[in-house]
Amino acid sequence: MSQFHRDSLIHDPIHGYIPFTSPNHRDRIAERDIIDHPWVQRLRQIHQLQTAWWVFPSAEHTRFQHVLGAMHLGSRVAARQDKSLAEGGGGDGGMPSRGYVETLLRMAGLLHDVGHGPFGHFFDAHFLSHFNETHETLGASIIEQELGPMLRELRGNPHSRLNDDEQLDPKQVAWLIQRPRDSPDSGEATQPRWLKMLRSLLSGIYTIDNMDFVLRDAYMSGYSQRSFDLDRLLHYTEFTPHGLTIHDRGMEALLRFMATRAELFRTIYFHRTVRAIDLTLKDLFADSRDYLFPGSPREHLDEYQHFTEFSLLVDVVRWAKSEDAGRRELGHRWQQLIERKLPWIMVCQRNLVFQEGDAERASIFSQAEWVEQSLRRELSGELPNEPLRVDIARHIYRPNTRGPAEHQNYLYDSAQQRTRPLVDHQLFRELPVSHRICRVYAQRTEISPQIARALDGLLGTRGLDDVTNM
Repeated sequence: MSQFHRDSLIHDPIHGYIPFTSPNHRDRIAERDIIDHPWVQRLRQIHQLQTAWWVFPSAEHTRFQHVLGAMHLGSRVAARQDKSLAEGGGGDGGMPSRGYVETLLRMAGLLHDVGHGPFGHFFDAHFLSHFNETHETLGASIIEQELGPMLRELRGNPHSRLNDDEQLDPKQVAWLIQRPRDSPDSGEATQPRWLKMLRSLLSGIYTIDNMDFVLRDAYMSGYSQRSFDLDRLLHYTEFTPHGLTIHDRGMEALLRFMATRAELFRTIYFHRTVRAIDLTLKDLFADSRDYLFPGSPREHLDEYQHFTEFSLLVDVVRWAKSEDAGRRELGHRWQQLIERKLPWIMVCQRNLVFQEGDAERASIFSQAEWVEQSLRRELSGELPNEPLRVDIARHIYRPNTRGPAEHQNYLYDSAQQRTRPLVDHQLFRELPVSHRICRVYAQRTEISPQIARALDGLLGTRGLDDVTNM
């Protein structure tokens, strides 16, 4: 009965019971110590759906619930792929124990979002980018500098343990959570083969990260209670000497996952009102940046640990009573956002789908600024001074399997009994490369017909069969 003192359970609406290790006389540090650490607990105050929770009332889940789910999927993958990883990635002689690999994957899942700031990826684009940072680069620093000593003390997880001569390397956790890069300092060339193969479980086409958030976001938003077949997808996946490989019997499950993910982008992440909130938030961040945080978070990690959506939204409302006129005006604008009084209303939408071979980057619709400039020229005679904003939301149907992300996902062709690149599969090739939703926002709906005519003029014959107006 002693094992019940070592392990504890979290009940999760997506995965059922999620086990984790608790402190005990045998181990100085347990998984619960990492979960309870302030760097992980702060994720309770950062929504998973960065601004969509303002639109979907039930989608109040946070990054904290998501990372627990990703940690759990790390174990599920390790349980199924331990043997195939050893056979496919252990050729360099440095393959660690099952306990090491599983603990590493669990910690990568738990900590992959630890660097996120308020509003998640929005914060990357509109704050961290000014310091040449992302939540991944910050997360890597937090893992190595702040959590490293505790990670080195971990001796296992609910299902397996490290060998006595092994010690978890925080640098490997930090490396796993970062997307592949081409830069010389990325460390790609020096990593062991087995670790490079594990990277596909964090940055490949289907990962312990996106498999959890697709299920969780679909469930919590009310979109679907079980949006794709996770069990079948994991069942038909294994590591081969090439990399993470899906058997052709699992292709339908993979395509279903990709279709569901694309649908979530169209209906939830890129919802017209969500994007209107993002436009409003973008303006607020541009004007508030100097007040929000004192410089680069990397240089102020102690303050960053307490900087969340909760702290930000409490602070900005107080600005309305500031003696400083500029801050006071910003406080009133933030209050309008919190009350969902948005200045922008969508008046026209056009959808564009790009297939392989299409010159997407050369299209005018690759940049919102280009579209807005062209629209204003078209409307100069009718609406010369009308306030307008153009928003282009882009979803990638087929994740990049070339460049830094090359050699991460493969297909086993049972008819030919050979492994080949996943992109060779006929159904995969038939997927669009990307989908762009071009929307025009204004401050009054009466001008919708003029906007639609002008936008159609820019499109020519493209997009006219897929039209949404107010």
